[in-house]
Amino acid sequence: MTDDIRVRMAPGPTGYFHIGRSRAAVLNWLFARHTGGKFVLRIEDTDQDRSREEFLHSILDSLRWLGIHWDEGPEAGGPYGPYFQMGRLDTYRDYADRLLATGHAYRCYCTPEELDALRREAEAERRPFRYPGTCRALTPEQQAAFEADGREAAIRLRVPDHGTTGWDDLILGQVTYANDEIGDFVIRRSNGIPLYNFTVTIDDLTMRITDVIRGQDHISNTPKQILIYQALGEPTPRFGHYPLIVSPEGKKIGARFGAKPVSGLALDGYLPEAVFNYIATLGVTYEGDREIFTRDELVRLFDIGRVSRSPAIFDPDKLDWMNGLYIRNLPPDEFVSRSLPFLEARGLISSPPTPSEIAYVKAALVLEQERVKTLAETVEAVEFFLQEDITYDPALLVPKKGTLADSVRVVDAAMDVTNSLSEWTVEALEAAFRALVDRLGLKTGVAFMTLRVAVTGRTYAPPLFDTMAVLGRERVMRRLGGAQVALQNWERAEPTAVQ
Repeated sequence: MTDDIRVRMAPGPTGYFHIGRSRAAVLNWLFARHTGGKFVLRIEDTDQDRSREEFLHSILDSLRWLGIHWDEGPEAGGPYGPYFQMGRLDTYRDYADRLLATGHAYRCYCTPEELDALRREAEAERRPFRYPGTCRALTPEQQAAFEADGREAAIRLRVPDHGTTGWDDLILGQVTYANDEIGDFVIRRSNGIPLYNFTVTIDDLTMRITDVIRGQDHISNTPKQILIYQALGEPTPRFGHYPLIVSPEGKKIGARFGAKPVSGLALDGYLPEAVFNYIATLGVTYEGDREIFTRDELVRLFDIGRVSRSPAIFDPDKLDWMNGLYIRNLPPDEFVSRSLPFLEARGLISSPPTPSEIAYVKAALVLEQERVKTLAETVEAVEFFLQEDITYDPALLVPKKGTLADSVRVVDAAMDVTNSLSEWTVEALEAAFRALVDRLGLKTGVAFMTLRVAVTGRTYAPPLFDTMAVLGRERVMRRLGGAQVALQNWERAEPTAVQ
């Protein structure tokens, strides 16, 4: 090893890249950038039955979306490639042979049936199964006999009978395992395929990884990997195991337990910088009670020792809050440009949108920027601005504290004001309609609710006169006309569309 910090993330392309995996990427990337080290991406693709190209793209695309760039790995290259395990089989074979030659590993000819019988015996006696070392001391003649019988040998690491294996964890502190509880474990199957603990150790060794930062679900693997390092006579990296992410109910979140792919977060309208900030602060303290940081601040303040030893709770409501805050802080033009693809996908605007569409949509979106929590919410928020037809529920046109007659008076008078107003501005609209309400002798809240539903089709919308100013005189007149028809058909109570 060198004194330069080198960390890695090593996902398998066996599922979509989810929040749990993204946390591993964020913590390792922050650690590397804080220390001036290297962040290595390695793909563990030895599970050929489950590995798929689309899952590999999910890993790479999700990391890029989060703004996590790897210094070495697929597409980037590097001095210690290949960065796919299936391209490193010769390396694993060489190291397995090295362990056999030094006596730190041995060939095991036990069949699956024999091992299953030993497991059932352990279960019957209510004790954990440990391989009893059946093939530990086979003579060359015994090995030859097994091979003559057609048996193919797996390779097991010879674990010391006594003593302990431990390490000073970067997050958890001192962790120790008794060697006799580990037992001799397989590092290569009888079909020649190396197993996880062996491949990951050899990869970390040959790629000169100095710090292994990963979830606590790997903690039982760590003593086995340390034993392999020791058997090879190589120094071990530092290890840090962070607690896993759980739901607010305390359930584990993972690939098979309801975790949404990172690509799903993008489609749902979350900003990558907000998701990065949220994941980076999930179970990590930085500076006081602050929760919002720039990426540069997170890099500067990151301290692996400040990762909590308790499970990190993934709270969707908090992510929504944080994402909404990031949206509100976007410059208006950027908010619009990021929102346009969602409106295009719904077919509300052309693809690509025309300059006039963009100008109109911008005016509508700016009214909603303070209200939406995700970019996807902009679709519903501004849909009524872009619809040619609005379907009314006549009952909504009559507020709880109003009457049908009052609503009819408001809409009829509003059409006259709209048609005669000389200046179409927020200020002029507000002055004219407030004067109208005074003339009618109605309560402002009741009259304005009827107007709001008439021009938007909904009871909840941006400020009324800002909305009318954006809609324009022609749309407002057409919608007031539709509201008139809806009120006339009140007794039938059938939704009526503005044509």
